[in-house]
Amino acid sequence: MSGIYIHIPFCKQACHYCDFHFSTSMKKKDDMVLALAKEIGMRKPFDSAQDDNIIETIYFGGGTPSVLSNEEINFLISEVYKNYKVVENPEITLEANPDDLSTERILELSKSPINRLSIGIQSFYEDDLKMMNRAHNSAEAKKCLEEATKYFDNISLDLIYGIPGMSDEMWRQNIHTALDFGIPHISSYALTVEPKTALSKLIQTGKIAAPQDEVASNHFMILVEMLQNNGFIHYELSNFGKENYFSKNNSAYWLGKKYIGIGPSAHSYDGEKRGWNIANNSLYIKAIQNNELPIETEILTISDRYNEYIMTGLRTIWGVSLERIEKEFGLEYLNYLKKHSQKFLNDDLLSVENNILKPTLKGKFLTDGIASDLFYLNLDE
Repeated sequence: MSGIYIHIPFCKQACHYCDFHFSTSMKKKDDMVLALAKEIGMRKPFDSAQDDNIIETIYFGGGTPSVLSNEEINFLISEVYKNYKVVENPEITLEANPDDLSTERILELSKSPINRLSIGIQSFYEDDLKMMNRAHNSAEAKKCLEEATKYFDNISLDLIYGIPGMSDEMWRQNIHTALDFGIPHISSYALTVEPKTALSKLIQTGKIAAPQDEVASNHFMILVEMLQNNGFIHYELSNFGKENYFSKNNSAYWLGKKYIGIGPSAHSYDGEKRGWNIANNSLYIKAIQNNELPIETEILTISDRYNEYIMTGLRTIWGVSLERIEKEFGLEYLNYLKKHSQKFLNDDLLSVENNILKPTLKGKFLTDGIASDLFYLNLDE
């Protein structure tokens, strides 16, 4: 077992681009915390001391986990320790928004088991934050980083690129500002228009311009160049870390390790099957109170597992091992991969070195599309 992900499904307000599961009503927060704690116990493996059941990371995601009090966070962490064997120095991450990170709160968190902060900055420009309907402003973003870096060594921040109206120079300045705080890890994503979000409606009604792929591609190349020039390793498509500062939690997902997802909409993986909890706070709480796990599962076919390895492998510096493809999935899959990757090799979008298939710099921004073209969908299971 690599880790436990705990989904906190509450936010102060809804960001226009977000399609994650959350509620802006805090009425059920107390019941939710108790339900999360109970699910942690209900999901305890039969033999929690077995090597592949030992917990290496605990990750509070959401939603906005920083809406929880320190007491609530510490309570949930204690429930993990009560029910699982945990390594001596686990990575324990809290996703947080700048408006929740006052100096006092940061100091409190520094005295808790939390040892890594993932801060949702998104942009240092006021207009961007208003367009995205973020709960914080630019001054709060800078102030929280100024304070957080005094007490935490392991900090990640999120930045969004491809925002309508953001010039290349503005994007460079966003990155420069992040670098000025000495942050050792940056996660950065293109602004994506998801169906049924406020952003989608604003674009449809002409109130906001649609993001342009060409702008996002330029911003991505600027990001890669600037961060690599400043000592960051581009270890996953959207993630950059200084040496020894890669996210252990996220790296485990990409490397195919087991994990348990706690809370409404949370996903789990045990190496053979994937599960996901119901994405409804009231129904989740009711089920847990009735000693039921509100989870659906699917057993992954060999094609499912191959496709997931292609997707995650191409997104990371570890690439896709052709030797592993043959050993784990068979010669038919290997030949299929070689055949369908050839056009990308010819176009200098993929390369093979030491029997490892990886995207080139030219191909990185197109990684997800390339991976989908390499999926094997037609094998008889």
